[in-house]
Amino acid sequence: KIPNEEGKAMMSFRRLARAGATTWRRGVSTGRAWQVYLSGEIHSSWREEIAAGIAAKELPVVLTSPNVSHEDSDDCGAIILGDEAKRPNYDNKGARLNLIRTKTLITEADVVVVRFGEKYRQWNAAFDAGYATALGKCLITLHPPSLGHPLKEVNAGAHAVCDDPKQVVDILDYTITGALPEPRDADFVPMQERMGPGNPNP
Repeated sequence: KIPNEEGKAMMSFRRLARAGATTWRRGVSTGRAWQVYLSGEIHSSWREEIAAGIAAKELPVVLTSPNVSHEDSDDCGAIILGDEAKRPNYDNKGARLNLIRTKTLITEADVVVVRFGEKYRQWNAAFDAGYATALGKCLITLHPPSLGHPLKEVNAGAHAVCDDPKQVVDILDYTITGALPEPRDADFVPMQERMGPGNPNP
């Protein structure tokens, strides 16, 4: 890192330049609506947080998701197609109906965000992540740092691993407009500046 006054002045200049570029880029988009599928746990407000962030930045993003009503996704098959006495048959009917929505929306998505929470085991979310990867979709995982080890193989297939919904919004913003937020680390210095003049690997 650059500890001297010259380095601090350089960082201030870069922040001003970045702010100006961000203002200009805000008016530039890729000329398309981005389809973003939000998969995973349904017991917290992470989807609403992402939606609010996208709205605040006025990004051209259409959000989709599975049916987030646990009860409806369980009961849909029996309600529409007829009841079943045994649980496996009951679940199978519902699962197949839910797959119509899931497969269609993941196939149409440009980006798939998969959220894993600490309280429940999201087998469906892991399946969605694998399905999206098999289709060649851009995958973003979102989970607390404590789940990094058990999800290491899933994360290895992701384009980004986030622990905060705001990071997902910032990634979408950068992808669509090229705009960057303030660095997450307050003392951040770009690698090229850390290495100094004569950097052998620019």
